Amino acid sequence: MVEGFGRGALPGLLIRMGMLCLCLVLGTAALPIAVLSQAAPEGSFSQIEVRGNRRIEAETIRVYAGITPGQRVTAEELNLAARKLFATGLFSNVNVTPQGGTLVLDVVENPTINRINFEGNDILDDEALETTINSRPRRAYTRGAAEADAQILIETYRRAGRYGAEVKPVIIEQPDNRVDLVFEIFEGSVTEVTSINFVGNTKISDRRLRSAVQTSEAGLLSFLFSSDNYDPDRLELDKQLLRRYYLERGYLDFVVTSATAELSTERDGFFVTYSVEEGETYTYGASDVTTEAAGLNPDDFRALIETEEGDLYNIREVERSVDAMSFLAGQQGYAFLQVRPRVDRDAENRVVNITYELVEGPKVYVERIDIRGNTSTLDRVIRRQFDIVEGDAFDSRAIQRARQRITELDYFGTADVQVEQGTDEDRAVVVVEVEEKLTGSIQLGVGYASSDGPIGSFVIREDNFLGRGQRVLLDLTVAGQRQSVRVDFFEPAFLDRDVSAGVNVYYRRTDRNDESSFNEQNIGLEPRVVFPTSAVGEVELRYRISQDEIDPRDRLVDDDDNDNNDIRTSALIEEEDGARITSSIGYTYTHDLRDDAIETRNGFLFSFGQDLAGLGGDAYYVKTTGSAKAWTSFLDGDVVLSAEVEGGALVSFDDGSTVIERFFLGGDTLRGFTFGGLGPRDGLTYSDGRRADDFLGGNFYAVGRLEASFPVGLPEDYGIYGGVFADVGTLWGLDNTRAPGMPSAVDDAPQLRAAVGLTLFWDSSFGPLQISVAYPVLKEEGDEEEFFRFSAGTRF
Repeated sequence: MVEGFGRGALPGLLIRMGMLCLCLVLGTAALPIAVLSQAAPEGSFSQIEVRGNRRIEAETIRVYAGITPGQRVTAEELNLAARKLFATGLFSNVNVTPQGGTLVLDVVENPTINRINFEGNDILDDEALETTINSRPRRAYTRGAAEADAQILIETYRRAGRYGAEVKPVIIEQPDNRVDLVFEIFEGSVTEVTSINFVGNTKISDRRLRSAVQTSEAGLLSFLFSSDNYDPDRLELDKQLLRRYYLERGYLDFVVTSATAELSTERDGFFVTYSVEEGETYTYGASDVTTEAAGLNPDDFRALIETEEGDLYNIREVERSVDAMSFLAGQQGYAFLQVRPRVDRDAENRVVNITYELVEGPKVYVERIDIRGNTSTLDRVIRRQFDIVEGDAFDSRAIQRARQRITELDYFGTADVQVEQGTDEDRAVVVVEVEEKLTGSIQLGVGYASSDGPIGSFVIREDNFLGRGQRVLLDLTVAGQRQSVRVDFFEPAFLDRDVSAGVNVYYRRTDRNDESSFNEQNIGLEPRVVFPTSAVGEVELRYRISQDEIDPRDRLVDDDDNDNNDIRTSALIEEEDGARITSSIGYTYTHDLRDDAIETRNGFLFSFGQDLAGLGGDAYYVKTTGSAKAWTSFLDGDVVLSAEVEGGALVSFDDGSTVIERFFLGGDTLRGFTFGGLGPRDGLTYSDGRRADDFLGGNFYAVGRLEASFPVGLPEDYGIYGGVFADVGTLWGLDNTRAPGMPSAVDDAPQLRAAVGLTLFWDSSFGPLQISVAYPVLKEEGDEEEFFRFSAGTRF
């Protein structure tokens, strides 16, 4: 008979047998369930006694159990109390035992985590791993929580491209019911994207589509150089990028039917396949503007339409038109006006007519913007990607633009922006969910250029420094004829405004003894700010303070007379021996209408800049440069033509320009000639019988370039294509053409140089490779020609 209940023992026995059967059915060996040591029909207890607790207060345990003295309880409620105690995660065992008028809560506390260690991790440090798991020192240890953390760590490694990673939680018992929790990690090798394939594309090649998606393909030598890790979150983004790529080229009916990734049987690589339906290209038909908002004149908005009838459809032009109309409506006081482009397709003629509808939208305001998941990136870095703030009129297009900008930051593994209902019907809450990823990198580079010989570089870069969205870079470069060290800091949103700012500190040493008899050394500091002037234009303002040193050195040339001192340094260079301080301000305006900044096929790029030296220092000049380049393509973009003109002028206001201030041409700037191997040249024979052979640069230059690139008939997977080019240019003008000791003046008149040639491009597995063969068709005596030019390199 159970005391305190006044019932017989038989019902209690039946209850215990029933609970035992239930435990066997549910498999309580795997999931501990508290048992009552005696039957417990309905009744009450005068007191509740806690036993077995060591660090948790008895009163705290009573509160967790939810039973108070004198409370009438049933057996089910007692069992629920035990389950509540288990649910706290603080106990490994709980027994609820009625003893007369006393209810005994007998507990066994889970051990406390003393510390957490990680063993076997290399690519991810302890600090990065600690931020991902839920277990913490001084909290209770449970096996379930440790196993859950192990799965979190495995998922973290998968996002880092290590799908073979294994994590095992192990405990080491310590005194006073404490344990050390150790995660033993086997990181495994990088799981690369072995291949990227496209199914259904007939109009645009696989090679071009690979350049459109963010997922990239690992090369044959990726174990030595760069590795492209698989990231499942990129697949959905790639589908959007592919659709936009086609919409910018007139394919209005394009869809991505699927994007799949299949893991190889060896689990060391993924095969990514995108299935697409391209459809046909559309051209613009008629465009018009209609409005339902009183007071708006449609003619004012028609002038903002960028599309022209007959041109190929491009979603970017439609979006720019919508943005311009939305901005104008806001200026006229219509904060809730929505611009809806209604697209009417004529599938038979493949023409799209667009009507921009100006509609008064519902008056909904942004109540707040919530940001979640950012453990290192500051909230303001994410908030400044929005064009709206709390209290502004809700704008779905602004939300979409912010989502795109947050993704393009490349600070997060995943980034999503959702809209939720606010406290009222006219209030909206914008929720940003992000997941941090590693943003720092250490890169080693190797390469070769015909002008510099072997090139090696070491780069440390952090794109989200201290979570502030700032870029910090250290670049060390060592080549046959130049060495440099550069430290760069860049703030993309100075004072959280649409203005960028940065500072560049550098040291360079260049050996010019191949084309002139001197070495050059530069140490400088260059702060700068950049701000947009339009959707396609920006201006950079800069200041430079530098020490520039010329070190003349006679060149030793073995000639027929066996006289190793026949070549001497030009007197014009000898006069410039030593260091001088340059203090200058400058600006550059850039107007960019390219369809793609990396693989341009259509568009236009213009830049113009000037630097004024003389704000202190030893140099006084104005240096002006400008360039304009246009691209067009044929045969569905496989053949790309480009034309470029470039020029510069240096006007000095003191004793004349120096050789390190003047312009030089050659190499990549005027193919067919070595860099610095043309233009005004001192080739005079001096009174001591020695002659000079120094190129001096020029105060003015002009260059024109024509180029065409095209497939060479090889399979696209090889990444090999060819090109032809023609360069023409001239370099002329010196402030001083004769120095003391010179037998006569240097000829600094403009003389045309020109070259034509062939180029072979290879997107190889170890980086871009380019081979150029050029033949000068216009040249002057003494010019240093360069018939063959080879460059290759990569980062790993």
